[in-house]
Amino acid sequence: MMFYVLLSACLLAGLGIALAAFYRPDTRRRLARVLAGIVAVAALWLLAFPPRHSVSVARSEAILLTTGYQPDTLRTLLRRLGPATRVWFYAPDSGAARPVGTVAVARLGAVPEQLPDLRYLHLLGAGLPAAVVPELDSIRLLWHTPPAKVGFQAAAWNRRLELGQPLVVEGRYRGTVSGPVWVRLQAVGATHDSVRLPGGSGRFQLRYTPKAAGRLVATVSAGPRRRPLAAEPIPAEVLPTRPLRVLLLAATPSFELKFLRNHLAARQHAVAWRTGISRGLTQTEFSNQPATDLSRLTPALLARYDVVVADAAALGSLAGAETQALRTAQRTAGLGLIVLAEPATPLRSLGGTTTIRVLPQPAADRPQRLAWPAAKALVPATLQLSTPARLLVGTASPARPVVAAQRLGVGTVVVSVLPETYPWLLQNETATYAAYWSRLLSAAARPETAATEWLALEPWPRAGLPVALQLAGAAAPKRPLLVSDAAGGPLARLALRQDALLPEWSTATYWPARAGWQQLERPGQPAQWLYVFGAQDWQGPEAQLRRATVLSAQSMTRQAAGAALVQVAWPAGWFVALFVLAAGFLWLEEKL
Repeated sequence: MMFYVLLSACLLAGLGIALAAFYRPDTRRRLARVLAGIVAVAALWLLAFPPRHSVSVARSEAILLTTGYQPDTLRTLLRRLGPATRVWFYAPDSGAARPVGTVAVARLGAVPEQLPDLRYLHLLGAGLPAAVVPELDSIRLLWHTPPAKVGFQAAAWNRRLELGQPLVVEGRYRGTVSGPVWVRLQAVGATHDSVRLPGGSGRFQLRYTPKAAGRLVATVSAGPRRRPLAAEPIPAEVLPTRPLRVLLLAATPSFELKFLRNHLAARQHAVAWRTGISRGLTQTEFSNQPATDLSRLTPALLARYDVVVADAAALGSLAGAETQALRTAQRTAGLGLIVLAEPATPLRSLGGTTTIRVLPQPAADRPQRLAWPAAKALVPATLQLSTPARLLVGTASPARPVVAAQRLGVGTVVVSVLPETYPWLLQNETATYAAYWSRLLSAAARPETAATEWLALEPWPRAGLPVALQLAGAAAPKRPLLVSDAAGGPLARLALRQDALLPEWSTATYWPARAGWQQLERPGQPAQWLYVFGAQDWQGPEAQLRRATVLSAQSMTRQAAGAALVQVAWPAGWFVALFVLAAGFLWLEEKL
């Protein structure tokens, strides 16, 4: 209402001044008086309702230094921002030396507390750990990235594996020279695999199959033949083969299955053996389990076992009902099947409609060397594989598959054409024999029911930085998590927080104080190991993770940074001066 009253008054005043000047008898300076009157009225209106314009609030900027910063970059920034710019040095370790003229800060949350108007933080050096970046809240990070590090840029491997399974390390290496570089995987004091990068950079994949259960810290290194330029640890937990219930089927007495039965029984696996003696007559033996009727394969009988190991002749002699029960248990209940094939094995005896085909091999009376394990064996046939079948064991030269696996329904079928592996035991190569059969049984065994398991959400847990731990299990946790070192000494006791949406998930935050293996355990549950990396380990992948975190933080704070533009009214003094000039001209002109 007031707006329209003042608008009407100003319009009437302006019209009155213009008419008075127009009808005045003295016609000199008539146009100037009309313009001066309009300007005076407009100045009064603008005093009541001044116009506004957008101005950018002065940006409050500071500099945060981290390890590895470039002094030249710091000097350039100080010349641009001014010598009074606040400079901090991020030092989570209170004992770290800081550069002269900087203020050490151990907690990023203290930065906005000391400078509430801070909007932009220039980051120099190696960057910040991903876990501490959220403490900056709405402050936008401007990272002046250092030159890309040479060495291993990315890496991934299976950090928990079962005995007999290969440790597979994949990654990317970036070298400083254009010449060839060898990337090697070393463990237990020996080099087990290597790959040559002709251009000095590129991707690699290395394999090694541990021969003993326990904790393992292998090493991946890169460089010329005898002068490594970079080396990084590869920690892995090798789990013992879980106790299995194994059913052995043989058409005739077999040394291969007899030695396998003794080997499995000695390792506390539950084993049942049915072998044919003559037409319609079978013999059964049991180890680590009570005797049961094995005369016919029924769904109830097959439900008691995790794996069936059978020669091709035994599978071919099964009755139709037994064959149907075996395939149903395999496809719907996850029963595993290992087939010991022969050169003339028909397709129907390979455990179902697999894409694995047996190819007889001439002149197979001499043992051939396998690519894995490092042993020799008779190879009377090889396998022809098509997707989705996958290789488990192959010959070294020429490279041909001799053991393969394929998923059929819920279960897995493993086909082997190695007729005799028991000579390895006679040659005192027990570890080789155990690793071979552990791989086959692990690949074929019935899938294990999900159990309680700890998962570190940070890919590179480091000492001095928080590690988010997630517990996945069927039962809600009621007791705290205990953390101890490799010798069993207590390190921490962590409280668990149950997820509101998924009650079977619980989380805890752990601040490790040292590097190395550390044990996670809760009363009544098996312990699990966590490896904490040192400060200098895997800096390349860590830099990639930090860069991604900073880019994410920039996108999240862009809206907050744009809010620095505000609407400000023009100063009233300008309009007062304009009114005084216009009114003074009218008064002075009247006196002339």
